[in-house]
Amino acid sequence: MTEQRVEGLAVEEPEGIRAIEAGAIAGRRLKYYDYCMAAFAVILICSNLIGAGKVAEVSLPLVGAVTFGAGILFFPLSYVLGDVLTEVYGYARARRVVWVGFAASVFAAGMAATVVAFPPAPGWNGQDALAAVMGQAPRIFAASILAFWAGEFANAFVLARMKVWTKGRMLWTRTIGSTVVGQGVDSLIFYPVAFLGVWDTKLVLTVMATNYLMKVLWEVVLTPVTYQVVNGMKAAEGLDVFDVETDFTPFRTKV
Repeated sequence: MTEQRVEGLAVEEPEGIRAIEAGAIAGRRLKYYDYCMAAFAVILICSNLIGAGKVAEVSLPLVGAVTFGAGILFFPLSYVLGDVLTEVYGYARARRVVWVGFAASVFAAGMAATVVAFPPAPGWNGQDALAAVMGQAPRIFAASILAFWAGEFANAFVLARMKVWTKGRMLWTRTIGSTVVGQGVDSLIFYPVAFLGVWDTKLVLTVMATNYLMKVLWEVVLTPVTYQVVNGMKAAEGLDVFDVETDFTPFRTKV
């Protein structure tokens, strides 16, 4: 480990990794950033399109029946990936990915609404099933877009600030801490906007509370994986980004 300074902030880094201020990353060629962006958008759209509208129930030992939205099984991966992006590449690069996910979600919502609205051809009997599955998609996606946008930016902001406060140490505190905040914002927006008036109010509150706890638990469970991915990507890129002087406004896409 060697001590390095980033805008007056003293941090320790492994050999081969250079600590830099977020602004210095502009123009650099990054090995894995584009892949992370693509994966993020795919996970986000699939989670909303496939799993968000289904309520599932499983019976657990000592707990009993647990009711939850099926999208919880995969959607938290977007938050884990968001943590990795912010930790490795900084808030500004994560901000760009959030806007890409936002644009992709808008397109998916528009496509779903258009496909459902078109009248079916004579002899095609799948319209009712398609409408039942996709009929809520515009509302679900509208709720998801708003919740995702607010939650992801809250998540990235908390993680980036905590990284500076902790001088890059104790990664687990900021991945879990940022998830507690980000997923809290996400859940408080998404479930009421998407399902109040569609589901029973008690069910909305039950699923909202259960899914929030499960999302945070997912983050805790995946912490060892997050450590491995973050450390591997930092070593591969040869850098560690700190948001010491970052402009945290969400209304930018440039790095």
